[in-house]
Amino acid sequence: MTADRESGDPPPREPWSQGPPGQGSGEPPGRDEVELYTRTFQTILRSSGEVPLRALERVHLGMRSSLHPLGEAATLDSGALLYSLHRLPPVILELRRVLLGQSPEQLLGDRAGRWGPVTAPGRRRRWWWDRGSGTLAVALASSSDLDDLVPTLVALQIEWNKAHRLLADRRKVGSGGVPERLGVSADDWIRLEALFGARLPEFITAVGERPMDLRLRLVGGSQVGFARATREWWGPIGELLTREGLRDRPVYFVSSNAHGLVNLLSGVARRRRDTVIRWAESSHDPELQALVGRRRLGGQVAEDNFLYYAARLWFEAHPRARAERTSEESREGIHHIEARSGTDVAAQVVVLNRLEPGQLDPRLGPFDGRALAAAPEVVINIQYPLGLGAYHILRQVMEATDQVAGVYILGKAATLNADVGDVMISDVVHDEHSGNTYWLDNCFSYADVSPFVTSRSVLDRQRAVSVRSTFLQNRAYLDFYYRDAYTVVEMEAGPYLGAVFEAGDSSRYPTDEQVDLTRPAMEVGLIHYASDTPYTQARTLGARGLRFEGMEGTYAGALAIARRILQRAGAVSDREGA
Repeated sequence: MTADRESGDPPPREPWSQGPPGQGSGEPPGRDEVELYTRTFQTILRSSGEVPLRALERVHLGMRSSLHPLGEAATLDSGALLYSLHRLPPVILELRRVLLGQSPEQLLGDRAGRWGPVTAPGRRRRWWWDRGSGTLAVALASSSDLDDLVPTLVALQIEWNKAHRLLADRRKVGSGGVPERLGVSADDWIRLEALFGARLPEFITAVGERPMDLRLRLVGGSQVGFARATREWWGPIGELLTREGLRDRPVYFVSSNAHGLVNLLSGVARRRRDTVIRWAESSHDPELQALVGRRRLGGQVAEDNFLYYAARLWFEAHPRARAERTSEESREGIHHIEARSGTDVAAQVVVLNRLEPGQLDPRLGPFDGRALAAAPEVVINIQYPLGLGAYHILRQVMEATDQVAGVYILGKAATLNADVGDVMISDVVHDEHSGNTYWLDNCFSYADVSPFVTSRSVLDRQRAVSVRSTFLQNRAYLDFYYRDAYTVVEMEAGPYLGAVFEAGDSSRYPTDEQVDLTRPAMEVGLIHYASDTPYTQARTLGARGLRFEGMEGTYAGALAIARRILQRAGAVSDREGA
């Protein structure tokens, strides 16, 4: 499958083979500095004991990450601080050390009783907290977790210690309140309040009282361990397929989120429309209040998307209704599976011929009830994983069944040429992990997504680059790709396409090659919605919350995927969507 394109459109020159601008040439840091950073923390973490995080600060700052542009400045980089805080559990107030491994047994040992599970607002991982020792244990699903977590911790420590120095500066004691002394804008202060709530004064006290000096220890990170963790993740999914008599059915694999397809294919939210909307309109949640008025500007499309977003929060606030929802969805052929291994990726199994046509989102229709009742396919939908975790998961699914008929990927991405909330459809993907450039026949195009978008742009025929981490980028690096029209920056597409390649070839995916995936073993679809604009630091959905733009892009992609699956099952005509 590795071949140059046969069409008249030759592959672009390969910036990754020529080397980026470097400091030796008097130009800003580029790829060399990023690679130096990754090699440094990989070799340091080989130590059998704890290593101080401060050993990585100099090389972190030398990279000049696009997410941490003020790292070397004496002033606080509140954008980088917020980004890091959002992706770590709130136990950072008492954090002393971080333990990294691949399974609960490996991390917690025979003293599991002293650990308690914790969560982070902006990053799904298995985390455990031991307050007595100030230790946070983190399960790694792939090496991408290291690429993501280490720079996040380093950025946090750098900005924490800046804030500590600013608060301890006696010359500024009388110069105003805490936000003024830290140089934090009113908007960023509101975001800090949203993160910590009533514990914000406690956070400020902790920053003022002590500098941060974290220590790391890696207790497991082998490729065999990652494969074992992914096999354990698959266990309950395989058990459900066996129990429901679904083992031999064709499978559509979807990587998206835990709510989009479920809301579109079940009627649980729409049956509670009036209750949910009244609750949202009277809610004190600032995000909901910002959306209540705006939803009417987008007509029915925005109204339905708003219902689904508000319903997520309503079900979270009503545990009894949440239990009823699970029962109702199960009767409609939708089963939820929580992650039980170190791979924190929830899944849903959707049995097409058990869905009720009258409960499907009308935007997907018109429906053929008889065809739906005869459809043998099963949809396995997962919350999109991080980086190389995507390769391990899809590879495991295809090992467990040889009937994967389609792979559809919906995820967030940074954009170098669009705006937050825009939808991007790529047919070229360069993967930094393997060095491969994949050319694919994306089954989605502008026409599949645009009917479900009212306020944002839809851009197809784009080129994406799968990077190793959000922090492992700098301005020169991004410019380097942008000059060759790579405008979509994300983390999962390349690893997924590596697994797709292996489904139709006798060898493992290659490295540093042009890979022709225009005739893959199964249909492939790829959609991203823009959550970040890295040329404008801190303009991220992760730091600002899910606004109307992100919500619309999410559901436009989910609608296109759900409609494609129903069309292939013969349950929906090919007429353009509503």
